[in-house]
Formats: sequence, C-alpha cells, structure tokens
Amino acid sequence: MPPLSLADLAPCPVILIPRRADSHLDRAVRSGEMVRVRRGIYAVAETWQSLAPWERYRGRVYAVAIDYPDAIFIRESAAVLRGMPLFGEPEFVHVVLPGSTTSRAAGDLRMHGAQRLPEHDRIGGLLVATVAEIAADAASLQHPAVGLAVVGAALREDAELSPDGIRSLLDARPSSRGWRRAQWVLERASDVPESALENVSLATIEWLGFPEPELQVWVRGEHPGDDDRMDFSWRQWRIGAEADGEIKYSGEFGDARTALRERGIRDARLMRRGVSTVRHWGWREVSAWDLLRTILLSAGLPQLRPLEMAPLRTLARALRGRG
Repeated sequence: MPPLSLADLAPCPVILIPRRADSHLDRAVRSGEMVRVRRGIYAVAETWQSLAPWERYRGRVYAVAIDYPDAIFIRESAAVLRGMPLFGEPEFVHVVLPGSTTSRAAGDLRMHGAQRLPEHDRIGGLLVATVAEIAADAASLQHPAVGLAVVGAALREDAELSPDGIRSLLDARPSSRGWRRAQWVLERASDVPESALENVSLATIEWLGFPEPELQVWVRGEHPGDDDRMDFSWRQWRIGAEADGEIKYSGEFGDARTALRERGIRDARLMRRGVSTVRHWGWREVSAWDLLRTILLSAGLPQLRPLEMAPLRTLARALRGRG
C-alpha cells in the first residue's frame, strides 16, 4: 500500500484560527463575527454556521488535533476523518493518548485509556484508527443500525476486510463490552449495500418484522444495457424498493423535477417487466420508522413478526448522532 497523505483524509471544512494568531478574537466572538470551536481555537461564524452537522464535527476533530498532535483518533472521530458514515454531530471527540492507561474527560473531549494502542495509520501528520478498528468500535459500541452502516462501509472500502476479521479484532480486546451487539451486526454485515441508508433500512426492515429482501437485484431489459437494478426486491410479492437519499431530489446536483420524472419513468419500466410496485423512502421515513412500516404494508408486504421495539425506539436519536 502506498504511503497515506492528507489527501486520504476528509479535509477540514473551515479555517481554524488559534488564539495566538489574533489577540482580538474574544472581541470578535462577542460581536458575533467569530465562534469558538474549542478553547483557544476559533472560526468565522458565518462559515461555521453554514456547515452541516457532520462537517462541524469534523472541524472540532481537527481543532483537537491542533492541541493534541500525538493523539490517536478513534471511533466516530476517526470515521469522520476517513470519510466513513457519520450521523448528525456526535457530542464527543474520541482519542487515545499513547502512554495513558486511564480515561478522562475535558469538555467535549474524551481521552480513553488503553492497555494496547488501537491499530492506526499516520496520515498527513494525524494518527487515525484503521478502518477495521473503526468498524469494530461501531459494531460493539454504537446503535446496531449505525454499526451496520459503518461496518458495511468498511467492508466496501477495504476488500481484504471481512466480518470474521473484525470479530477476531474484538476477540483480542481485553474487554467484552458490546460483544452481543457486535455479533448481531457482524452476522448481517456485507459489502453489497451501497450506502449507509441501505444498511440502516435493512436493520429497520428486520425490526419491523418484514421478510428479508434480496439486495441489488437486476431486472433485465429487452436489449443489452437496458437493465435496471433495485436496491431491495421481494420477488415472491413482486415488490421492489429504493432507498433514496433526499439530496438526490434536492436540486443540489441537478434539477429536482428532472430527477423525479426520471424516477417515474424507471418505475414504470420496472412495472412493465413484472414488478407490481416500486416504493421509495429516505432518511425521514427510516428515522420515523412507522412511516417506513406504512410504506411497506401499503405495498402488500406481509409483516411476519412482531415489532422489535428496543432498537426502534432509540433509532431516531442514534441517527441524530446522540445514540
């Protein structure tokens, strides 16, 4: 593998200004021109406030790196640096400090003691946990739907990584914390789903009691190259479904009306080829899981098992980055 560089990290989304660079920063904060990202580190308020939650979190991680250049970033903090799935704006920045075996907190910073250092890479001067370590932490410590999304992304990013490899990494840890949760995630994780939304949808479909779908199913057309692929398929009921991120229809990457029109044409084409109905949903419907339940029931999909309320009840909070 070639040496990793800053180009392999998601960039800091904002210019961070240490206090030593400008003696008038406190005055600028009072006037609303600047905001304090963390003690002694500031950013232009207008830019900071325009960031998405996960971008603000990445900015906070980079701010910690200024104060703690020897820290190893782990968990969500490593994930956001590597461009892996992140949900909302997590409350804490997580690091391991080499040589420290005790854990302590300082504001939004969580410094974890470790009997062994996590596997990590040096990337452009930052120490960042490996994709495998990030996946193992997500599987064992985060909400199972979030864990499934992160592990799925890890499997797609690293072709040499497998659920068994992540399981072996967990086996080598001195603590068995989160082992049962990790088993649930690793038994279901694969590199087939193409997005975090697809993985979270899969988990939610199971907890709602619906049959397991086939993934990435091709529906063949009459001519070569005239095929369509569905994210989810229930062939027995001739039902297809697509997990569409809302950004696809926001207009940010092209006219939203054109995207919706093309979606309708594609759905009609699938139905001419034997699919009885095609349903669509996004993050809103998954987070408010009763909406997804209504969508699938209205498509004619049978609910085979009772709801699993424990993970469903905490799903929305987890997807906001607070679970």
